Amino acid sequence: MSLSIPDIAVTTNLMSLDRDAKGEAEVPPETAGSPAGWYKHSPTPGELGPSVILGHVNTTTVAEGVFYRLHELTQGETFSVTRADGSVAVFAVDRSEVFKKDAFPTLAVYGNTQRAEIRLITCGGYEPSTGEFTENTVVYGHLVSSHAG
Repeated sequence: MSLSIPDIAVTTNLMSLDRDAKGEAEVPPETAGSPAGWYKHSPTPGELGPSVILGHVNTTTVAEGVFYRLHELTQGETFSVTRADGSVAVFAVDRSEVFKKDAFPTLAVYGNTQRAEIRLITCGGYEPSTGEFTENTVVYGHLVSSHAG
């Protein structure tokens, strides 16, 4: 699978992400050039429910990760996921929200929906004193069309 977000110059393959040791969604490797990843316990992009794709805002070696410009997406902009079968699911941005990590609304982000939706998630709120990110940016979108690749 791959993800294309023309408005922020993103084209990335999607790796498959599982759960980590804490039972939370894994994140892609923190190395330069790391792709975004589809959380395999969420629906395939374009299927009913909220598909989840995670990517880094930066990496341990470069200042700009695959989702460095994710916060720039605005309502109505479109992006697409090319699925494993070659078909393309096209999504429109509904909104973007920023949450403190310690107050992340898990159910609102990962919970069931009545249509095919998508969540693009990255970190934010870098705290230099700890070297940790304190926030997550979540872009919400919904399926607008699909077609053969």
